[in-house]
Amino acid sequence: MKIGYYPGSFDPITYGHTDIVTRGAHLFDKLYVAVSHNPTKKTMFSAEERYQIVKEVLKDIPNVEVVQSDRLTVEHCKLLGATHILRGLRAVTDYDYEFQMTNFNRKIDHEIDTVFLMTEGQYSFLSSSSVRELAYFGGDVTPFVPEFVSLKIAEKLKQK
Repeated sequence: MKIGYYPGSFDPITYGHTDIVTRGAHLFDKLYVAVSHNPTKKTMFSAEERYQIVKEVLKDIPNVEVVQSDRLTVEHCKLLGATHILRGLRAVTDYDYEFQMTNFNRKIDHEIDTVFLMTEGQYSFLSSSSVRELAYFGGDVTPFVPEFVSLKIAEKLKQK
């Protein structure tokens, strides 16, 4: 059984993320999407909120399971039985960072490998941080995130 692991903060999950998940789900018998909690990172949504949002957005992909993670990626992979980390690449700048992380992770556990998918061209510019910034300044985020996410962003901004 091929088990993949796609980690991210998903703050918020975008169409770029869902593109990688949908395509990655075809590569693996099971794909864990891990909503990472990094206490040093300032986020729009709490870890629990992100987890619930991602679960809702991905609920119709049968071999995808959304989990929360507050541990090292390779350690969580071992715990879940995943042998591959799935990562999306948008541009050369992503590659530089991901190349370093892949080698770092392989040094920690050489049995866990990384698989890269290029994001569809229409999402190559898209990042969660750009969506957050657009939302904070009152812009329309609907072309970049699923409708459910757009509604959650609007709710969150009303609270501020």
